[in-house]
Amino acid sequence: MKATLMAVAKKFISPSMRYEMRLLASKVRETLARACFWRWEMARFRLQQASAYEILYIGRKQQREMAKLLIGGKGQGSASITDGASATPAEHVVVVSEMPTTGALSVPHYLSAVVPLGRPLEDITARYDSELRRSIRKNRPLYRMRQTLSDDEIAMADRDLLRPYASARQGIHAAQFPTDDVFRIAKSVGRLDLITLDDEVIGCHLGCEVVRGGKRYWSTLRFGYCETVFSDAKKLREVNSITTFMALEWALEQGFDYYDIGLCLARPDDGLLKWKRRRGGDIDSLGNHAYLFVRLPKTGTAKFLWDTPMFAVEGDKLTLHLGLPEGPSVEEVASRYHEMVFGGLHKIYLYGGSAAGEPFVETLRSRYASQQSPPTLERVMCN
Repeated sequence: MKATLMAVAKKFISPSMRYEMRLLASKVRETLARACFWRWEMARFRLQQASAYEILYIGRKQQREMAKLLIGGKGQGSASITDGASATPAEHVVVVSEMPTTGALSVPHYLSAVVPLGRPLEDITARYDSELRRSIRKNRPLYRMRQTLSDDEIAMADRDLLRPYASARQGIHAAQFPTDDVFRIAKSVGRLDLITLDDEVIGCHLGCEVVRGGKRYWSTLRFGYCETVFSDAKKLREVNSITTFMALEWALEQGFDYYDIGLCLARPDDGLLKWKRRRGGDIDSLGNHAYLFVRLPKTGTAKFLWDTPMFAVEGDKLTLHLGLPEGPSVEEVASRYHEMVFGGLHKIYLYGGSAAGEPFVETLRSRYASQQSPPTLERVMCN
């Protein structure tokens, strides 16, 4: 009976509707989990000893680490909790909560990096820097990618490639795929490809198709590599670039509209996001269903956002919030935000009245001018 109902549902419900239903279900589960207020805590901490700002976190204890990641980035897990009353002035407190409030930024946990397809491969790689293009031309002929449906090979990929690589890259923050899900994706809803070099398996790619708004996305769920690859930074850069490129090639050959390189932490300063941006990825909320709500400090907002630029969501549109405080020179501003150019943005907010920010605003406009739908820029005067 269950199988019959599923077959009927697949016949009459479009892939786009199924995506929307899955997204809605994820959001409902997240909302219900947030509603367990007895699991909430109120905690204060600083992410840097000398920081003028104190974080007041209000939410589930297990989500406190996500708050630290989004505000301070990786390596901030040791930030100490402050007991008792705080000596920090109220205007220097940043409130990070799981409860939306008026005026707070809706900050997604994760973003995807999505490459628009439907154009020649040469047009896509034209956005790559010259060093990356040279590396791909030199090394692409050495690698092969092949799908596997073998139980033994799927188990090997899960055990020896996917899990060790995730642990090596993310440590305690690694979100491992359940083994049953790896098998299910590899055999039915997606595919698992093994990456070989000289006929030796050195990595894998786990992916699936997503249909959203009538558009087909080939979505990377996980990369996996053997220890000899991920323990060698130079080799990992090479193999990771080639694996991503081969997945892009396959998606293009299969007529997909987009290639989703996968989720990464929703921080403009995140190294993985920058890595994917350099490979043509535009930011997208695809795959994210959870948010934290950040109320910016009343004083020193521009300095806080200089230290901690933030993405946020308005409706279904992505925005970027940057600080332009007094003090940094024109050159320092240009250097700080050199890589803060992302496709997929709806609006950029620039906080502060710094004179050094004026040349940067014009430079930013020119850097976005080539995009099909460049974001609007809005100045926010603050102290």
